[in-house]
Amino acid sequence: MKKNTDHSGGRIAIVDDEKCKPDKCGLECKKYCPVNRIGTQGNDGKICIDVNKKDKRAKISEILCIGCGICIKKCPFEAIEIINLPTNIPTESTHRYGPNRFILYRLPTPRPNSILGLVGTNGIGKTTALQILTKRFIPNLGLFDVEPSWEALLKKYKGSEIQAYFSKLLSNDFKASFKLQFVDHIPKTVFGKVKDILTKLDGRKLANELIPIFDLDKLVDRNLIDLSGGELQRFAILSALLQNVNVFVFDEPTSYLDVKQRLSMSNAIRKYTLSDGDKETYTILVEHDLSILDYMSDHICCLYGKPAAFGVVSLPYGVKEGINVFLDGFLTKDNMRIREESISFKTGEFVDDVTLLQKPETIVTKSYPRIVKKFDGFQLTVEPGSYQSSQIVVLLGENGTGKTTFVKILAGMDKDIPVPLPLIKVSYKPQKIKATFEGNVRDLLWARIKGIWTTNGLFKTTIFDPMMVEHLFLSEVQKLSGGEMQRVGLVVSLGKDADVYLIDEPSAYLDVEQRIVTAKAIKKFIMLMYKTAFIVEHDFIMATYMADRVIFYEGIPGVECKANTPTSLVEGMNSFLKILGITFRRDKSNFRPRINKFDSVLDKEQKQSGNYFTVEN
Repeated sequence: MKKNTDHSGGRIAIVDDEKCKPDKCGLECKKYCPVNRIGTQGNDGKICIDVNKKDKRAKISEILCIGCGICIKKCPFEAIEIINLPTNIPTESTHRYGPNRFILYRLPTPRPNSILGLVGTNGIGKTTALQILTKRFIPNLGLFDVEPSWEALLKKYKGSEIQAYFSKLLSNDFKASFKLQFVDHIPKTVFGKVKDILTKLDGRKLANELIPIFDLDKLVDRNLIDLSGGELQRFAILSALLQNVNVFVFDEPTSYLDVKQRLSMSNAIRKYTLSDGDKETYTILVEHDLSILDYMSDHICCLYGKPAAFGVVSLPYGVKEGINVFLDGFLTKDNMRIREESISFKTGEFVDDVTLLQKPETIVTKSYPRIVKKFDGFQLTVEPGSYQSSQIVVLLGENGTGKTTFVKILAGMDKDIPVPLPLIKVSYKPQKIKATFEGNVRDLLWARIKGIWTTNGLFKTTIFDPMMVEHLFLSEVQKLSGGEMQRVGLVVSLGKDADVYLIDEPSAYLDVEQRIVTAKAIKKFIMLMYKTAFIVEHDFIMATYMADRVIFYEGIPGVECKANTPTSLVEGMNSFLKILGITFRRDKSNFRPRINKFDSVLDKEQKQSGNYFTVEN
């Protein structure tokens, strides 16, 4: 087989297609490259940095590159990255998208009749791995200048567990279903009524049994295009489960779902993918909600590297060990440190530091009255409550209970109800952020928050830097991904001068590490700036870490619900979890909340004692 002569193995060069604009610069990367200037050429006559006239994009030879970094500094559009790979990175490339593009090393190893969970940041190769494991494209093993083949892949992994999986996958009677990551794209390619589509997909004859479980029985006569995000998510998961296949893949199945729905979907996936008679099945899951990933998975593969540059799949771990080593930042089986600091979810992490800085006059208590909001067929009653500065109030409830309605009332967006927080400045981050601004991120931030990161050091260190928006400055706002838009939206909302910050679902579209960073950043900012935040959040780990007080909702979603008076974290969580019939314990090493298996010994013990949620173990 011909070898790719443009990859050194120890260093890779990445050129961002969107940022690289040779027609708008002086080709500084090519002119100032020292290898180019001394006239060094490879055996094929190539120079280190050249610009292909056909695709108008710089091309860097990884063989000739000496890693000096001059091209990185000289590029006016910040389009180039030169990355020295770790010395113990695996040499076995799985797939590369082309010269100076993303490369994936290794593949996850699915095991029969079990669920494999994948955890890692966005842009690290999880979706690429899923597409290969479902035969959606043939990996090129890093040799992008030769024709890829499944035979080459089987030869590469000969004698391994993954080779046995692919031998089965490539047989004619071995099929896979794939629950897509972005369910809002489904109505653009699939048309018709819910019932008709599900009937066509029902190879396992389970539709009548599963439609009520997925709460779709009232939606079967609707057209797919009329479904909400949560309804589309449940439809997509059910569509995957109904198919008569051997491999089930679920890419981020909990987006748009509330806590109760996430647990319900988790139970359904486990039950209907692992129990199919004598048939051998494989289930693969990508999920950023760690409590759900932990609850669903039997084993874990961690992906590490540099987003949009390279990704490495770790060796498999047991689910508890895998999540814990990922949070610790050191993968023991790979002998690889992927993060400088370990992550802990111990409550009150900043309390002592803040107490030392606070003065009595900085703690201000405010209140809001009882509120009743009526819609056609729905009524929300908000019980009166109070809040303090340096405090986060988390709103917990099922979808359709009125959480967003309450937040909008607090923001003064309801014309029928007087503003319940008079003489208080508020800043609102909506659930769904629309990219209407024409221009780049830097222009947007200067227009919305006037460069506050240059004048307020505390805002810069607690919010601006952790959200990593500076490297997005030159990116067009309307071309941002969902996660990038979320981070920019949080910076804009928290960058405004306000007394109360209203934040609706800050974890949406963020990966595991971004969620953790975001939760810690918001917590620290609110406490140190003596502000208050009301936050709607469905990711239980984020919610429990951020919450000082809890407003839990009860009632019949979409009919009549009540938002209770803010209570302490433990009292509020216990009340909410009791409604759902769920118990949580804390991991002893990093204090992350873990869902107890239903009717397990610990689940029964905690329910009997009334201790549905524990702060420490």
